[in-house]
Amino acid sequence: MQVNLRQLQGRFHSGYALDKHSKYSTPIGENEYGHMQFDTVRTDAGEAVFQLKYRDDHGRAKELAQAVVDYILPSLPKFGLIVPMPASNQRQVQPVTLVAKELGALTGKPVFELLSKATGGAKLKNLNTREEKDQALVGAISLNRAITNNGKWDALLIDDLYHSGASIDAACDVLRTYEKIGNVYVATLTWR
Repeated sequence: MQVNLRQLQGRFHSGYALDKHSKYSTPIGENEYGHMQFDTVRTDAGEAVFQLKYRDDHGRAKELAQAVVDYILPSLPKFGLIVPMPASNQRQVQPVTLVAKELGALTGKPVFELLSKATGGAKLKNLNTREEKDQALVGAISLNRAITNNGKWDALLIDDLYHSGASIDAACDVLRTYEKIGNVYVATLTWR
């Protein structure tokens, strides 16, 4: 997979994204239901995410996890566990969790689903400003205290798309309230 690594800024210690999601998207007309259709050309990472999320190509999870190992992990400090970003939409198989589990298998690190997200309310993609997104996320992410042994671990938070950073920052804020979590690092598969 060819990538164009980008360093991310936010309320985490260090973070990177593999590549931009789409190279371009051109409107090509409406379908029979009146919905605009697009000719979209994605990056390798963007296409893998699209196939995983919207075409149920679960084999792409391992490919994406391997790209995180190859391109992002060498730029991050060591961490003790992996946390998938909670899903906004319910699916039979959650794509980010699947990538996190593949990443755990490749690195030998445990995966903890420490975060959950309330469904309902405003969709972040329909909001225009960072302030609106921050407000919509107040209280939307909750902590599952699933670590039972003693100690404190640095965590890698993984997500599929970085846009404004509002969701990741909100998740990091929640993770920092957990006494078992130290530093939080971020890996996203794409950015918008």
